[in-house]
Amino acid sequence: MQIGGAKERAYVVENLAVLLGAGMDVLSAVSAIETQVRSVVMKKTLATIREELSNGAAIWRTLDAAKILPKRATYLVRLGEDSGRLAENLTLIAKQQEKDRVLTSKVRSAMVYPAFVLGLTLVVGLGVAWFILPRLSTVFSSLNVHLPAITIFLINFGIFLQHWGAIAVPAAIIIIGGAVVVAFRRPGSRAALQGFALKIPAIRNVVLEVELTRFGFVLGTLLQAGLPVIEAVESLEQSSAITQYKKLYAKLRRDIEDGDSFHASLRAYPKSNRLIPIPIQELVATGEQSGNLAEMLLRISAIYEQKTDQSTKNLASILEPILLVIVWLGVLAVAVAIILPIYSLVGQFNP
Repeated sequence: MQIGGAKERAYVVENLAVLLGAGMDVLSAVSAIETQVRSVVMKKTLATIREELSNGAAIWRTLDAAKILPKRATYLVRLGEDSGRLAENLTLIAKQQEKDRVLTSKVRSAMVYPAFVLGLTLVVGLGVAWFILPRLSTVFSSLNVHLPAITIFLINFGIFLQHWGAIAVPAAIIIIGGAVVVAFRRPGSRAALQGFALKIPAIRNVVLEVELTRFGFVLGTLLQAGLPVIEAVESLEQSSAITQYKKLYAKLRRDIEDGDSFHASLRAYPKSNRLIPIPIQELVATGEQSGNLAEMLLRISAIYEQKTDQSTKNLASILEPILLVIVWLGVLAVAVAIILPIYSLVGQFNP
């Protein structure tokens, strides 16, 4: 298990990079950070790291054993320790972690409003079905009115909630939540869900831009730091959470090991233009031929980071009409279920 939360581990890496860059030795830097962290577990972890460093252990080994760094960053720390660029490489790792947090937070913030509206709609709908529909059943039964199918269905659902709601609703939440967790943990079902999401235009654009930002930044910074190409692509593969992109990066790594170029490997991958557009592939080929691949990748990252900002801001606006239609359909169903029996009752009194 990784010790501490993600923010706490990032805090340790960032401050370690700053203190080492200021000229402080490793033991003093770890001791200074140890006094600042609040978590008891992290304090014990840093004390263990300090003790191992005082016994002559390598920095990358102690950080790797404590699980403070992700696996993809361990090689970069080792490379920095061997080349005397430890502070610079730790700073690079901190930037990568911050970039991942920023990209993730942008997508989450864009989904907050749609999730809130859907959740509020569900709560209000359950409240109406649970407390109001059973009372309507009593009224309609006393009036001996012929009820349409939609009214019968909603009233029966309300009666079911009245008697079994306290058990059925929590059980449904647990079952649905468990099914979602299992679906996202199983590689096959997670890949299927991600493939479905990539077919929705608004979501696909955001995912594409986020992944291209990560593709350019992670690969560009690692190559610029002197990491070998194969290890850089492997780190990129580990940093991505989208199965389709992980498969692409795995194929890219294998092809480079066999001696192929970036451009040739991307062009050989089936339907690679859906994941990395052709213009981006041409930019990668240009950077590869000119020897400025790292700079070109960082430029690609900067371009798509700006697009990601705009797309995440527009995502809520794009999803808002869909949410309004969903809410309207729910309100319409309840209104029709209530109004139709009333019209039937009025018709009985019509001479």
